[in-house]
Amino acid sequence: MGTDPGLRRLALGTLLAAYPGPVPPGWAVDLVAEGLAGHTLFGTNVHDPAQVAASTAALRAARPDVLVAIDEEGGDVTRLAHATGSPYPGNAALGAVDDPALTGRVYAAIGAELAALGITVDLAPTVDVNTADENPVIGTRSFGADPARVAVHSAAAVAGLQSTGVAACAKHFPGHGATVADSHHELPTVEASPAVLRERDLPPFAAVVDAGVTSIMTAHIRVPALTGDGPATFSRAVLVDLLRRELGFTGAVITDALEMKGAALAAGGIGPAAVLALAAGADLLCIGARVDAGLVERVAAEIVAALGDGRLDRARVERAAGRAAALAAATRAAGPSPITPTDLGYAAARRAVRVEGDVAGLGRPLVVRLDAATTIAQGRVPWGLGPHLAGSEEILVLAAEADAAALRARAGERPIVLVGRHLHRLPGGAALVDALTAVHPVVVVEMGWPGRWRPASARAFVTTYGASHANGRAAAQALGLTPDDLTA
Repeated sequence: MGTDPGLRRLALGTLLAAYPGPVPPGWAVDLVAEGLAGHTLFGTNVHDPAQVAASTAALRAARPDVLVAIDEEGGDVTRLAHATGSPYPGNAALGAVDDPALTGRVYAAIGAELAALGITVDLAPTVDVNTADENPVIGTRSFGADPARVAVHSAAAVAGLQSTGVAACAKHFPGHGATVADSHHELPTVEASPAVLRERDLPPFAAVVDAGVTSIMTAHIRVPALTGDGPATFSRAVLVDLLRRELGFTGAVITDALEMKGAALAAGGIGPAAVLALAAGADLLCIGARVDAGLVERVAAEIVAALGDGRLDRARVERAAGRAAALAAATRAAGPSPITPTDLGYAAARRAVRVEGDVAGLGRPLVVRLDAATTIAQGRVPWGLGPHLAGSEEILVLAAEADAAALRARAGERPIVLVGRHLHRLPGGAALVDALTAVHPVVVVEMGWPGRWRPASARAFVTTYGASHANGRAAAQALGLTPDDLTA
């Protein structure tokens, strides 16, 4: 006995899939024609603007209201500029500048670029309040540690992005900022009462709901007081009672990628995770980045089976597919927005740079970049001062293997500029900084979340609040290492 085609189409209407490579394969296009809600684009799908526009046009030819989503946060998480780094600073830098109008303009510029490429949903902004300095997955993706500031900038970002006709997706509900584990690899636990969440984590989500955000993404985090042993993605207390009833959100609830360990391990696989998320109140299920036709069919079949055995109510799935369709209807009319070449992002990044100490007269220093691991969300995007240096030597070292005496000898009479992300968290990072600064003039450039750590004897400590291409240029400018000057 075959699958009811009506039920298969209903199930497909709740799924955001993905595909490999720069050209949508036949199966990816066929699934759109058969009812798949849409696809998420990742760095492997992006080679150049013309190619991306051709890909989205091919998907739209299969069905005009297909959803095409992307994680384009600016800053450290970029897909369009994965080969070079983003020309925009991320949220931490915008929060440091604390100019909500600037935040709105930056997100409107990002939205205009996405709209011109036929992308309809930006899985941004991140509105988590980064209250844990050692947070391994949010950090510079957050507007800051103050709920009120994050709320103001989150609303500005949503308004700017959606002014271009691109749907915003605020994430990660009910708040990933207090975690010290990465939900890509495990299920983080946040020991907080509902009262603490309301005071610390929920104000930005309330602000974006008031700003008319069209979608909100769930977090694969465990908040025992609300979610019990499972993640928020599987919790009706979070997605229905808190988000819909208390905050009044009426748009589409999108899950974070179900292939992430925080969801897949908790459920016993991506298919069961999809069923649990739908039952909890999610509407649009992000499968993940590693997707093929077989996986989509297995997830759809699991949803159909759950409709048959009572794990899912058909009315619930119909509401989910209806909200996904409504999200598509709200974006499909958005035509390409004109893109005006601008140095907006670079000027914004320059405003975010903070200098503690003396950076005058560095000349042509030895620039030492400490290699840092990247999160799955970031990917392997180039970063650092290298592309912006005029005549200075740059070398890449591993902190744990670096020899301070050898670095001092290589520098000779030159100062050293030590560049890193989360320097004190790198194995051997703080020790290397101490060994160098004790006997040599050193400027430390922190391109991660700044936190509270400061080197004891450095000549200066420079904070960029991010490691995008724009942040790198801004740091080089602040140090006098690049000839161009963007101070607007």
